[in-house]
Amino acid sequence: MSGKRDNTAKLDALLASVTDDMLGGTVLEQFQDYGLRVERILLELVRPDPVQPRRVLPERLHFAFHNNRMTPTQALRELVQAAQIAARQRGRPFDGLLDLLPNADDESDEEIKAAPSPEESFLRDLVNLALTIRDDGQVNPVTVVDASEGVTRLYRIETGERRYWASWLLRDFIPGYTGDGMIPCIIIPVHQASPFRQAKENTARSGLTAIAMARQVALLLLTVHGYEIPYLAVTNDFYRQALEIDLRGKKEFTGEILSAMGGISRMHLSRYKALLKLSDEAIDLADRYNIEEGKLRHIVLLAPEYHMELVRQVVDLNLTSKQIKEICETEGNEGENVSQPHEMIPKQAIQMARVARNSATTSGQDFARALLQQDQNIHLARARIETMRRILDEADLHLRSE
Repeated sequence: MSGKRDNTAKLDALLASVTDDMLGGTVLEQFQDYGLRVERILLELVRPDPVQPRRVLPERLHFAFHNNRMTPTQALRELVQAAQIAARQRGRPFDGLLDLLPNADDESDEEIKAAPSPEESFLRDLVNLALTIRDDGQVNPVTVVDASEGVTRLYRIETGERRYWASWLLRDFIPGYTGDGMIPCIIIPVHQASPFRQAKENTARSGLTAIAMARQVALLLLTVHGYEIPYLAVTNDFYRQALEIDLRGKKEFTGEILSAMGGISRMHLSRYKALLKLSDEAIDLADRYNIEEGKLRHIVLLAPEYHMELVRQVVDLNLTSKQIKEICETEGNEGENVSQPHEMIPKQAIQMARVARNSATTSGQDFARALLQQDQNIHLARARIETMRRILDEADLHLRSE
């Protein structure tokens, strides 16, 4: 316990006496000049930014947490359970969080296993960060905006959300925690909050997905065009407003936006923004599995009803950009052919073909339940299955003869 107190004391000393070489002047002078201060704040008084382009929690947990249907502890518990289920399905179950860390003495770690799920990977990284904070203290403070109103103190994270979640994980899920439930923060007055500073922090760090880059582009464009940025969880439609605007009317911000995005070109900025055209389901899946923009740019060109199935194929089959482009070009040509009058394909057949594209995400049990809900008769439902089985057999024979 004394070791932990020593670490906390070292951190307090560090925050109080950063050298002139690190900041180009005394800490007090620097913070006073910009109206900033450093404090240790109770975790309960700090909240992540719900509009932050980088998604730390999975989409479902993100909305539940920011709509106050979950506490931080409950959200993390759900994340741990999701990671445990995924790990069990991949043949590497774990009980405690420390079991996620690699074991140098375990020869089975060298065996070829299925790739970890996004939940496993993120949780492992979060555990590593939590243990680093436990052992070395949190040297890099979280940057927060003072959003307090009256006597109600509240701080909204501008940069450092992963450190926030790692601190909760350390406090509530990792044995041996002896801290005081506080987190070091650089506090910024609300009128000095900046999406540009947040963007620079995001793009300077690894792990920002192509979808997160698209959200980041949207947030900057919406800001310079004077859109109101809400402080609550938003759907993808909020970011899609950026599809109607560009830099032509705000040329004075072009350099600042491109710089905040990591020095990318205007062409790449447009390509990232175009990803907002993907369907909601495709956006969620592409974000979870960190699919790069070079693969997604081809899928965007297709009709939205095809997006989810193609992104699923990218995840399941690890398709290359070239393969995706070829598939999308084929899909596009087929779409043109379907619209030709001389094909005379019945509308019902086209609808069945479209349903078949999404069948990979549907289980037989769910399909049976849907039939029962629709027909309210088990015998009628079974008759429909027999009809479909006959149609599929005939289709298979026809394809074999082509």
